[in-house]
Amino acid sequence: MRKRIVAVAVTILGVLTVTGQTKQSIIKDTIDRFHSHLQEITVVGRNSKSDIQQLPEVVGTSIYAGKKSSLIVLDNVKGNVVTNTMRQVMAKVPGIHVWESDGSGAQIGISARGLSPNRSWEFNVRQNGYDIAADPFGYPEAYYNPQLQAVQRIEIIRGQGSLQYGPQFGGMVNYILRNGSEINKPVEFESQQSIGTAGMFNSYNAIGGETKNLHYYAFFDHRNGNGWRQNSSYFTNAGYGTLTWKINSKFSITGELMQSHLRSQQPGGLTDAQFATDSKLSLRSRNWIDISWTTAAIIANYQISPSSKLNVKLFAVAGNRNSVGFLKAITIGDTISAANQQYSNRVVDIDRYRNAGLEARYINSSKWGTVSNTISGGIRLYTGTTHRFRDGKGTTGETYDITRVDGIWPRDIQFKSYNAAVFVEDIIKLSNKISLIPGIRYEYLIGSASGRNGYQTNGQEILLQNEKRGRGFLLAGLGAEWHVTNHSEFYANITQAYRPIQFADLTAPPTTDLVDPNIKDAKGYNLDLGFRGRLNSALLYDVSAFLLHYDNRIGSITQQRQDGSFYNYRTNVGNSVSKGFELFAEADLLELFLQKKYKIGISVFGSYGYTEALYGNLLVITKNSSNELVETNLKNKKVENAPSHILRAGATLSYAAITFTVQQSYVSESFSDANNTVSPSENGQVGLIPSYHITDISANYTFSKKLFLKSGINNLFDARYFTRRAGGYPGPGLLPSDGRNYFFTVGFKL
Repeated sequence: MRKRIVAVAVTILGVLTVTGQTKQSIIKDTIDRFHSHLQEITVVGRNSKSDIQQLPEVVGTSIYAGKKSSLIVLDNVKGNVVTNTMRQVMAKVPGIHVWESDGSGAQIGISARGLSPNRSWEFNVRQNGYDIAADPFGYPEAYYNPQLQAVQRIEIIRGQGSLQYGPQFGGMVNYILRNGSEINKPVEFESQQSIGTAGMFNSYNAIGGETKNLHYYAFFDHRNGNGWRQNSSYFTNAGYGTLTWKINSKFSITGELMQSHLRSQQPGGLTDAQFATDSKLSLRSRNWIDISWTTAAIIANYQISPSSKLNVKLFAVAGNRNSVGFLKAITIGDTISAANQQYSNRVVDIDRYRNAGLEARYINSSKWGTVSNTISGGIRLYTGTTHRFRDGKGTTGETYDITRVDGIWPRDIQFKSYNAAVFVEDIIKLSNKISLIPGIRYEYLIGSASGRNGYQTNGQEILLQNEKRGRGFLLAGLGAEWHVTNHSEFYANITQAYRPIQFADLTAPPTTDLVDPNIKDAKGYNLDLGFRGRLNSALLYDVSAFLLHYDNRIGSITQQRQDGSFYNYRTNVGNSVSKGFELFAEADLLELFLQKKYKIGISVFGSYGYTEALYGNLLVITKNSSNELVETNLKNKKVENAPSHILRAGATLSYAAITFTVQQSYVSESFSDANNTVSPSENGQVGLIPSYHITDISANYTFSKKLFLKSGINNLFDARYFTRRAGGYPGPGLLPSDGRNYFFTVGFKL
């Protein structure tokens, strides 16, 4: 009987931890990642030296053949996962751009290929395979991200991932939480305790176990600190529990629940002059954000036959985002009034996100004569509601307090989105070496906005325009693989993608703005061409080129009415094209050149992404000082927040149970606006973002399987740099990144 891949994850390096089959049989079956097929197992390279792997062709019910993919094993990351330091965690994924403006690590902002890192909203962000963003269609910002100590591995899919996961040009990021799958006794307890700079303390504690038919795991994580900058204290609490009932050898049901709470003081932005004088400075002491997030899911897996499997996920998200602060430009002081000896009233904003969805996926393998075939298909149903309250008149206090002194919400808006999708993808193995991977996805999406968008001076409500839009999308793609050897392959794919009209594009006040009735969703495509493989466990590499075409970009242009008044017209304004290449290689030098494993090890890696992201035709119409409309085209201007060069490299020296790692990160300059403004504005919101170079070091000592120590210094040479400028929250202004800081962790199991 042919074996089929329905593995949760596969690694071929190091010692394997498995459940469901013997270690010997797994090693035998996984020796060739391109041609072997496994029964359902969990294989995690916890003890391998590398933290990066290439995903196999099939994982569970998902197809990854022909796609640009990466698998990060968190236990093997030689860096700071305590505060979610993503430049270290994703160092070996070439071209990943990271916004480093939140020292608590709770707000993760990543992107690739010239897209925006704003709360990772150009990626489809998932946890255990289901959506966790505020709304993946109308407001895809990931306010919640799991604490990385609780994450077992991260799957990153680019390019052709849109066929299986829907919108967003960036692809998909899936945080797979620890579930204790390696535990094979009734009870096991683990704990990690960490301290660090500026009073940082983190405590991660978990318990798990299994019986004949039940498997359970739960953790609680707490972190708090004062922050590297002034006025940047924070705390986070997260609790998670999962229970799997193995009804029989073929059928299991898993229930899981996560609850997370973050409260963080926001130090605000700076001007360039202030940053040059003291990058720790904060001129905002009364700004706060509070985020609570609950995710729940029921997941059923049914092994219908050795060659077919069904996976069904029913999930829900309940999120709350509250903020209060003084949000005027940083050039305006937040000071006590001499007249009443009080601060100004702060602004209160609240969002409520309530989402639910169902995804069902089926996979089947068969053979038609000499042609092998693995087909994966599924359906998706989703509904999301966002209730947004804005511009509330807050207190004059300094602590976190979302009380409104007049009880009024000037803006009270409700957004709804409904989505239904069907998709299918197929691996057609024409021979042992050549595979074609065609796929298609159809989506139907309805988005609507209603409510009050403010008050006129006479007290009359400003109601939203009647905005409800339903439309369908047909996405198609084609991938291919040519296996040159058992351990190397060429891969290619071209796939359509889209980004729906955002909620913000439907909320134009009729007195000042107008929405184009024919506004279109952004559409385009991704193209990848690459060569990847490995040489035993001594060398892993992936070299590729990409093209990302982004059409129907949405923006605002100034227009003039017949009566001479001006208004902002929200419409499609142009397109952009990103192209470049991404290179990665990691090698165990002694094994590579001496072809033998030694007690001492020297491992090096390099990860480089080059991106040329330019606007095509991008129409800009503004009003000049003479009240005349001036039309310009930003063709060939660089896309904002898109550095051309991102280089990360490092080396790890290991001896027995000790490892020492040094990592270098270089990011070239980028622009903060589409006009490519170089000289910084007076308020720090616009201007060049200079290049920066960071050095991080870390060391691990593993006493045994049950006890380890880990420590490190981030930004060893105390570089002063920043990665973003903000026109609004959490600025406004230039947002400094953290200087030198350290962490120390002790972990043990009982």
